[in-house]
Amino acid sequence: MGSKKQPKQLIIDVLKEKACLKQSVFRKTIDVFADFKKEAEKLVEELKDEMCKVDDQVILDYTEKGDFEFHIKFGGDILVFYMHTNVFDFPKSHHIWTSSYLKDDELRAYCGMINVYNFLADSFKYNRSNDIGYLVARCFVNNEKHFFVEGKRQLGFLYNDFIHEVIEPKKIRAILESTILYSMDFDLLTPPYDTMKEVSVMDIIEVTNAMKIKTGKRLGFKFQADSDDFE
Repeated sequence: MGSKKQPKQLIIDVLKEKACLKQSVFRKTIDVFADFKKEAEKLVEELKDEMCKVDDQVILDYTEKGDFEFHIKFGGDILVFYMHTNVFDFPKSHHIWTSSYLKDDELRAYCGMINVYNFLADSFKYNRSNDIGYLVARCFVNNEKHFFVEGKRQLGFLYNDFIHEVIEPKKIRAILESTILYSMDFDLLTPPYDTMKEVSVMDIIEVTNAMKIKTGKRLGFKFQADSDDFE
């Protein structure tokens, strides 16, 4: 009979396998996020050059907010790209576990995550800290730089081949363009009268000082052709 491993050795074995892997996934995701930044900045500059010929009053801007965040502003919208600093596994009910890619090696399921949120540009312009942003997409990248995207509409099925797809600048550009197009598809419509007929003194004071009545691209508002939500 073989001798059982001591608890300390078991801890070392797990650290070797999972902790080292997670550190590697984190570093790979940092590299991918740097590519997202480069492609976003290039895309914004290209869009600026084209829009200047049409209307130079339309705002297009790229802003880096640190190692783990950047913003793309286009017209009345801002997309916030945020890289989570943790590495994630997936519940066994998730569809990726049906693939042979993970059945061959379960450690391939460990992924870094990049979230994309859509806000109204005025929420930042007027410092409306109560305003709501909404998750448009999230991109998962594993240690082999295979990736897939969970998201709204086309974002949920265009980038869903985790077995074969490897992230690279051309695909990052396509993801960026898809998130912008999705966000531009929905216009803010006036809320029903009855939902806005009462307002407190404090709300008026706040809107006078900093325009802080809570607003979001979906909160209290209806959108054209936007009926599907994240599960």
